[in-house]
Amino acid sequence: MLRTIAVNTWVWTSPLTDATLEPLARKAAELGYGALELPLENPGDWDPARAKDVLDGLGLRAVVIGAMGPGRSLIERAGDVAATGDYLLACIRAAQTLGAEVVAGPFYAPTGVAWRLDADERAAVVAELRTRLAPLGEAAADAGVALAVEPLNRYETSVLNTVEQAMDALGPLFDAGVGLALDTYHLNIEEKRPADAVRAAGREIAHVQVCGSDRGAVGDDHTDWPAMLQALDDAGYAGILGLESFTGENATIAVAASVWRPLAATQDELAARSIRALRALGAA
Repeated sequence: MLRTIAVNTWVWTSPLTDATLEPLARKAAELGYGALELPLENPGDWDPARAKDVLDGLGLRAVVIGAMGPGRSLIERAGDVAATGDYLLACIRAAQTLGAEVVAGPFYAPTGVAWRLDADERAAVVAELRTRLAPLGEAAADAGVALAVEPLNRYETSVLNTVEQAMDALGPLFDAGVGLALDTYHLNIEEKRPADAVRAAGREIAHVQVCGSDRGAVGDDHTDWPAMLQALDDAGYAGILGLESFTGENATIAVAASVWRPLAATQDELAARSIRALRALGAA
């Protein structure tokens, strides 16, 4: 199945701003990408209306990516729930302005914050998450947007690590503006059989991010890409595939993503190699 391929601007910079958005969008289009993942680290970093003009002019689709930095949480013990709700509403409004169909991210706790959960504590966290997400999902649905919640690996969270956990936690919300965002990097760490996990997610998949198993380029890593793409076909996922990798030149993002060494000779090369590999695999 042919899909639109996006690239995340975190490949090159953080935070994304009005000044960097246009040149990066042009670079993405020149490399052959059909969409751009736009992280909104803080409302006001970039203007959604201006971004829409830029992307429309280049024929690029958009995905909004939420950033769960320190203090952002829908779980009260891990952050400011009210402020996080306001932030996610801002992400939804940005997506609506852009005409984007998805806002994706790990919308439950700050990335990198983890704590032990016994069965009772996990049940309480899941109940709280559902309560906090429900009105946000409704707001997303009203805006024509899916709020795609992403499980992360065990080193970045203890709330949702696997597709099974996410399906259990989010199940009651799936028909109310909430879906799943799957990332091949996290699937590679947490799932015994990543392709089977994708099939289990099925119709609930709202967005998919890809990168090499080392967080670098797609295609020359140990991921079984034909099996992964077949699993997405089997799941009926026809949406965007977003390349998400990170620059190590920004100290904050390098620490957050544990980028301790260059993942390619240049970030342009990482993006170019990935789109070539995905095309060769028949994904685009």
